[in-house]
Amino acid sequence: MNEPILHWPDPAMLAVSAVRLVLAGLLGALIGAERERVHSAAGLRTHMLVGIGTALFVLAEIESGADGAALSRVIQGLTTGIGFLGAGTILKVGDKMEVHGLTTAAAIWVTAAVGVAAGLGHVWVACLAALLSWVVLGPIKRLEKSAKAGPPKP
Repeated sequence: MNEPILHWPDPAMLAVSAVRLVLAGLLGALIGAERERVHSAAGLRTHMLVGIGTALFVLAEIESGADGAALSRVIQGLTTGIGFLGAGTILKVGDKMEVHGLTTAAAIWVTAAVGVAAGLGHVWVACLAALLSWVVLGPIKRLEKSAKAGPPKP
């Protein structure tokens, strides 16, 4: 019961935690930059904060010595909670059955998953997921638009 109020990690753990948080922020920026480009409600900074925040929740549990079950509960809470943030980006426009923001909500959800992966130290999974998300939001979106436009008119 005489544990210190302020716990300083060893320098190696501090470096690992810093790298994971920075990575989560940078990968969130990669996804958020594409949302920013299309003037989405949740852009660059929002995605960076989601990535950093989710990684922080995971890192805090790891540093506290929590077991796998406790870490699993934190991840479950993040998965559920981030849905509320995403839901805030979805808008129903007018009386028509027109909904906007689903892609942004999905991007926020993926960014949270990328942050969790980075926080857990799964660097390559986090990087690959962020890169795939960027491809879906950028190049595939442009491909989708050109397919909808149809062949060029003579």
